[in-house]
Amino acid sequence: MDRRAFVADALGTAAGLALVPSTAIGTLHITELRKGLRSLYTLDDAYGGDAVRSLAVRHLRRVRRIINTGTYADTIGRQLQLLAGETAEQCAWLYYDAGDQETARRYWGEALTTATVLGDDGLEILVLASLSMQAIHDDRPRDGYDLARAARHRAAALGSPALLSLIAAREARALAGMRDHGAARSRLAESMRLADQSGRPTPEWAAFHGHAELEFTQGLLYTEAGHHKAAVPFLRAALAHQDRTYGRNRALYRLTLSRSLVQAGEVDEGAAEAVASLDHLAEVESGRVVRRLTEVRDLLDGTDAVSARESAAALTEYVQ
Repeated sequence: MDRRAFVADALGTAAGLALVPSTAIGTLHITELRKGLRSLYTLDDAYGGDAVRSLAVRHLRRVRRIINTGTYADTIGRQLQLLAGETAEQCAWLYYDAGDQETARRYWGEALTTATVLGDDGLEILVLASLSMQAIHDDRPRDGYDLARAARHRAAALGSPALLSLIAAREARALAGMRDHGAARSRLAESMRLADQSGRPTPEWAAFHGHAELEFTQGLLYTEAGHHKAAVPFLRAALAHQDRTYGRNRALYRLTLSRSLVQAGEVDEGAAEAVASLDHLAEVESGRVVRRLTEVRDLLDGTDAVSARESAAALTEYVQ
């Protein structure tokens, strides 16, 4: 699938609006701009942040241009500002996934400012949860935990068990990073309990969160505690249950499974999973995925098995 062709229709109307400063902006225009943002979510799920971030930045520029040059009622203006904040947050996520953490922080700061100005709890929760994830990635687990707790306090009134489940999973990851493995297991158990409850709908941005993501998190908790064999069945289940529309996540899951297999002493099987992951990577452009692939390659390089050396060579060729 051609990425640019995929988004041409979704972003086309918004681009046209940006070229006509005198356009009176109404509900139809908001709908088209939001359709463009949804298309960016879909592309990111399939291809990863490297592949999509330039399109997201262009979409954000369009929204900003319309805000500053269009004519609209106050109610439409608020919706445009919210769209700008949500699009800035998506830009941040894409740069995070691509591995550019400084640019991601800048866009998340912009999104958080918008949430504060508008008093929009939904956007603020999204940004706090995302900043928690980045802090965990940057080996700042205490910051990650505090950010996730702040997100949980704001989300409690919204009545969405799925959202609270996602935040609890972030708390679990942060606690694992703090080496409080008992508390991490407790928060993950709470996350799983919440995931099975009914309540208000899941926010659109959190649609990825479900049993596959929770199984993956469980596998990561075992890995981070050094229990690599125990991690393997959960990582297998996560890969088996992950929807195929999430191409980037499937690549990440398979490489993480490969890493745990090698660390558990199952070198041949880990090498086979690593090579199989290259099929997922054919269309994925994600800095996080490449980082995980490099970790697996280095592990395979450190073993004496023939299959490991051959797989490491194949991964090296991909990275180059």
